[in-house]
Amino acid sequence: MKINSLSIIFPFYNENLRINKCFQDIKKFNKFNKSLNIEYIFVDDGSSDNTCKKILEFINKNKKKFNKKYKLIKLKKNIGKGEALKKGVLKSKKNWILTLDVDISVSLMQLNFWLKKKFIKSNKKIFFGSRNIKKSKVYSKFHRKFIGFFFRSIIKLLFSINLNDTQCGYKLYYNKIAKKIFSNLTEKGFIHDVEIVLLARKYNFIIEELPVIWTHKKNGKINLVLDSIKMFLSLIFLKIKFI
Repeated sequence: MKINSLSIIFPFYNENLRINKCFQDIKKFNKFNKSLNIEYIFVDDGSSDNTCKKILEFINKNKKKFNKKYKLIKLKKNIGKGEALKKGVLKSKKNWILTLDVDISVSLMQLNFWLKKKFIKSNKKIFFGSRNIKKSKVYSKFHRKFIGFFFRSIIKLLFSINLNDTQCGYKLYYNKIAKKIFSNLTEKGFIHDVEIVLLARKYNFIIEELPVIWTHKKNGKINLVLDSIKMFLSLIFLKIKFI
């Protein structure tokens, strides 16, 4: 299947130290996809640093190159990644929507690989990048892999979700499917990925996991202990919500 137009959504919060890598990846992706109709949507989740300033400077320098469109959406306060993604998805206008993280733990170029291998065969499915399937390559520390294994075990126990990886931010949707899911999304934080799966199940959308090259990047803002506790409690509340 060919993708003719694409909305690419980057949610972010205080990414001053990592945003330049994102810009480099965008430039590379544009060079390899000169004819692809693309809009880039950056969604600021209430940042207090100068990430927005850097993004606006990047947009001004690149908005006339390769005929790509850029948009910056700013939330007044820090709400959560789920809410930032929701704002971006609902503002998107292209036929397909790709969501990913600005740290470029998975490159935009991964999509070219998926298309080259003809992995995208239907616009009725949701495609999840997965770090835990064959042909994926993951460069991460052991303790992060252990926490990931523990998290997968919890969501499998609570929700009977048999996916290998719900939390990778690299996800591809057909626009109508994404709008259906995100317009009903209520989780504003990191647990939004799990609710996406539950909503996909509710509306009978099939999720297919695809391989990625994933590299852990420094200067992240996740506190592995505190955020793990918050995520666990959020899972319990989400379980109650979907009973």
